[in-house]
Amino acid sequence: MLAYLIRRLFAAAVMLVVTILVVFSIFFLVPKWAGVDIATSFVGKQADPAAVEAVRTKLGLSDPIFIQVWHFFKGIFVGRTYAAGGDITHCSAPCFGYSFRSEQAVWPVLTDRFPVTLGLALGAAVLWLVFGVAAGVLSALKRGSLWDRGAMVVALSGVSLPIYFTGLLASAIFVFGLKWMDGKYVPLSQSVSGYLGGMILPWITLAFLYAAMYARITRATMLEILGEDYIRTARAKGLTEQVVIGKHAMRSTMTPILTMLGMDLGALIGGAILTETTFSLPGLGQAVLTAIKNQDLPIILGVTLITSLAVLIANLVVDVLYAVIDPRVRLA
Repeated sequence: MLAYLIRRLFAAAVMLVVTILVVFSIFFLVPKWAGVDIATSFVGKQADPAAVEAVRTKLGLSDPIFIQVWHFFKGIFVGRTYAAGGDITHCSAPCFGYSFRSEQAVWPVLTDRFPVTLGLALGAAVLWLVFGVAAGVLSALKRGSLWDRGAMVVALSGVSLPIYFTGLLASAIFVFGLKWMDGKYVPLSQSVSGYLGGMILPWITLAFLYAAMYARITRATMLEILGEDYIRTARAKGLTEQVVIGKHAMRSTMTPILTMLGMDLGALIGGAILTETTFSLPGLGQAVLTAIKNQDLPIILGVTLITSLAVLIANLVVDVLYAVIDPRVRLA
């Protein structure tokens, strides 16, 4: 198990380095190939050529791409200084770049907004796992029943309806109609009840979409597993239905569920743009949306790297959980 974990950690580290190289090249090399001057995009097309050249020098855009990548890597661990003549800007470690459009380092922007996105992703994940998996298991056990058909209709609706529709509909009903909540985000450090009141609708809206998908996958997987020989053998041995379903069938069912959870949760930690925009949550999704509108490449690059790191960590955790729930992984 320890050797397996070490191999996965090494593979994740290599993948992270490759991801940084690819993402950095996409943001700073591809525009150059396309004839786009990044320095001009920072200061504006009507800017003085001297100002454009100063920004190009300060960002190191005239250096070869491998030198730029090295400076970026080095900045993550020891910080970085951007200098052009007498204009000096220091970016403390960990430095994921500096936004000269908003005049602030990228890392504080990410750390300021990350808790909002993390809370949204984790809260919604708990809801969609509990209700989605439970609905899928019950539908598989009651195949063809009224519950099964009703649950699948609701699941189909959840997959089909976009978040901005269900989010606005939920706000219209519970915030403006029934006035059960004010729909305003309150930081957890200020008020626990205010935080829960402001996050419950985003959690439910986001979880409704994912719970629908998880219910359908769980139902299909459970139906397949219930027809396996080892399930029939377990029942023939006289084991109770609770033991057969809970101990044997569910362990195999959780394998694809964990795979989906790792990908979905990792991606959401990078920012649930539609949900955060619909409910005006100051998370990473809102930050990257604003950065795209302003063509603020360092912010976009930072959020992209955080998303990639979150996906890698989530998949690493999923791989370890595979070995916990499935003995065949440990043997392999």
